[in-house]
Amino acid sequence: MPENSASDKAASGPRISGCIPRDRTIVAVIDGLGGEFGAAITMELRKIFGDAIEIWALGANSTATGMMMKAKANRGATGENAIRVYLPGAKVVMGPIAITWANAMMGEITPGLAEAVMKAETLKFLIPISQENITLVGQKNETLSILISDAIRQLARRMCLP
Repeated sequence: MPENSASDKAASGPRISGCIPRDRTIVAVIDGLGGEFGAAITMELRKIFGDAIEIWALGANSTATGMMMKAKANRGATGENAIRVYLPGAKVVMGPIAITWANAMMGEITPGLAEAVMKAETLKFLIPISQENITLVGQKNETLSILISDAIRQLARRMCLP
């Protein structure tokens, strides 16, 4: 079961103008390696939505989970089995596109983890960055912060009342 963070009630931050979430949406953020990318997504989600959403840090390793917890995720769990068990309870998944590729992130993304992400009946907001030797044709060369902001804007459009 994901662990509760010391501060389940994060301070409310600035909101996307006019965004009132339909419900307390659970957003699962998945990352591996050092967890900096997942932490950046978690911090931006918390800044934009405050405590109006619940953020689950699902790490391929404990370092990634810990980084996302420090960034104010509500709960955290580590490893393929934890992701398989908890992902169906989330409404949204966010992370790098590589979480859908078996053996990506220096082998941390197991075939079972990638399958769990793809089989989950959740909205998926996958950010097109990768350390793999793969080029995503048609993608602009944007900074990480711009890609994360764009993903969160698209999320807000999907989950906020008009």
